Formats: sequence, C-alpha cells, structure tokens
Amino acid sequence: MRIDGVPVVTEAYPKTVRLVTTARLREAALAALADTAEELAELAEIEGATSARLTAQSTGISGLAANELVYDVPHAHFINASFAYAKPRQPNRFNGGHRGAWYSALASETCLTEIAFHMGNFLADAGDFNAAVDYAELFSSLSGELLDLRQSPDHPALHLDKAIGYPAGNALADHVRAAALNGIVYPSVRHPGGTCFAVLRPAAVQSVRQGGVFRLVWSGEREPRVERVK
Repeated sequence: MRIDGVPVVTEAYPKTVRLVTTARLREAALAALADTAEELAELAEIEGATSARLTAQSTGISGLAANELVYDVPHAHFINASFAYAKPRQPNRFNGGHRGAWYSALASETCLTEIAFHMGNFLADAGDFNAAVDYAELFSSLSGELLDLRQSPDHPALHLDKAIGYPAGNALADHVRAAALNGIVYPSVRHPGGTCFAVLRPAAVQSVRQGGVFRLVWSGEREPRVERVK
C-alpha cells in the first residue's frame, strides 16, 4: 500500500519518547484556591467549561470526536490533551488548527533538538534569549500501520521551510487518517539521523510512563545549555 507515493509499513516500537514541560506534571493550580473538596469541584467545573481537553472528552470538538479519545489508561489526560489543544494560528507539520497529534521520537536527543529550534524561534521573536525551561520525558509504545517517510526524504512534507513543509504535511496527514493508519514515521528535519513520529490516533499511543527531566537554559545565545535534572 502507498499513499501519495509513500509506502506504508507495519512496525512496532516498544519505547518512543515525547518531552513535555514539567509545568504540566505539577498539581493543578486550582488546588491552592480551594479550602474544601466541594470548592475544588466547583472550580474544576468552571475550568472545564473552557478546557479544550475536557470539552473534547465530553462532547468532542471540531475535528476531534469524543469517542476517538482514550479513557481509564495511565496518563490518558496527556494523550488526550495532545490532540485537543491545537492552535488555529500555529499549525504543525502533520496537524492543523482543529486537531492535534502526539509527536515523539526514538531518542530524547532528537526531541531536545526539535524543542531547542522552536523555542529559539520563540525567544528570537521576543528579542530575549534568556530563559530556563524543564522538560520531562514521557515514554510510550507504538505499533501498527504507519506511513514511512524515511523512504521519501525529498517529500515536500519534510521541507525545511514551514511555508512549504507544513501545508504538504497536513494534506498528507489527512490522507493517512482517511486510510485509518496510526500515523507517520519520518526522519527528523532538525536532528540529522533522528527518527520522529506523528501519531494521529489517540488509541495508538500505548503504555505511557514518565522518565527523567531535562533543563534547557538560554543565557543570551540562541543555542541552549542542556542539563539532566536529578
């Protein structure tokens, strides 16, 4: 089987890694605002009215049905949030503004390179290369049918220019979802030799568990210093 000239493979990866900011691992900020469990429940209800993840889990949102999400599995909220919190004005390589994706890699170094690139752009726009952000590893397994862009390194979806690569990647991802594949495996655009995944179906993200923590520190330069946090 091929999609847009790209082959489909059936493979299994017992350990892939995604990096998320540690702010997402901390106790909910609402807890400090409530004196009792009843007050916390009321505040949570108010938060839920504006939470894309909770809305998606309850009724679905544009581009994402509630029955596509996962429930009663470890770290389900991380999985669901990656699909529910899409940014309409900031599409990614394989997802647009109405539906997210679970991006991961075979190695933490690949994730760090990708994050450093995008955070570098953000800090450049802000005009200040001074920041420190902690990222935690989330390991997961992945298997099933995947579109294999490693065999098509010149595909437009892998173009360095986002204005070319992202529209092509989004169009390709639409075809992949229509074919009921689990996602796309592709060579990292920012980390030579790295392998990345764009998982397009929440149920395809399996056995999520937490790993270590990295700290990225920018001290006036575009390239950050990377430290392991003990």
